[in-house]
Amino acid sequence: MNETQGYAVFFFPQALEALGEAIRPYLLEGPAGPHVLCKEIDTGGAFTEMTLEGRNADGREMTLELMVPGNMLRMIVSAHGEGSFGFGPRIARAVAKPAGASVPASAEPAPAQPPAPQTPAPVIATDAKPE
Repeated sequence: MNETQGYAVFFFPQALEALGEAIRPYLLEGPAGPHVLCKEIDTGGAFTEMTLEGRNADGREMTLELMVPGNMLRMIVSAHGEGSFGFGPRIARAVAKPAGASVPASAEPAPAQPPAPQTPAPVIATDAKPE
């Protein structure tokens, strides 16, 4: 299993507005929006405590604790070691129907139109379990 390398913490838009310029130095921009990347996180109280590691203006390593009210957080994502952190399209996996299985006509999905270029293929849920 991959080791956790940190957490990406996403805020509600109203929280970013309320925190204003105080939060801006810690925000990173990504495909999913602005977030704070932290090494450790503690959600056990009214404030969510985030431990960030970085360098100061002199280039020396430093550890910083950032605490914000827990109700400002929209989502916390665990970042793992392999590959780079980010979001992208998922690749749909075809699911074969078991031989001899009959599905009522009302349960069959309508024929899907081919996806537009550069968009992920739609994922269709079925009752069949993958093998």
